[in-house]
Amino acid sequence: MYTVTVVRPLIAQHFLTVPDPGPEGELHSHHFRLEVELAGEELNEYDYLVDIDEVEAALDTIEARYADETLNSLPEFEGYNPSVERFARVVHERFAGAVSTDGVDRLTVTVWEDDVANAAYAAAPTS
Repeated sequence: MYTVTVVRPLIAQHFLTVPDPGPEGELHSHHFRLEVELAGEELNEYDYLVDIDEVEAALDTIEARYADETLNSLPEFEGYNPSVERFARVVHERFAGAVSTDGVDRLTVTVWEDDVANAAYAAAPTS
């Protein structure tokens, strides 16, 4: 299987809304790292799995949406705890709707909240 991975740094804020969140219940920033991996069995006529320029353009849009924002205040997090897991799912959904995923069998979005901890959401792209 072929994979293409693109990484993008992003600073955003959030606070957790679960019972007894400890210090994570206070507004704080993370130097997130978004990692998008696309996987598929076959290359296209140009020997690409995906166009990396298109992947980077989609990440530009995602970065513009979330950079320096408080995740809790955005509609896509309304009613949800803005965990790193939820953030990975939200980015996955936005990304899948923004790029051509013909030939892609699996799209994985990993959101690193620091140098040692991450969460990922993986599924077949729906676009």
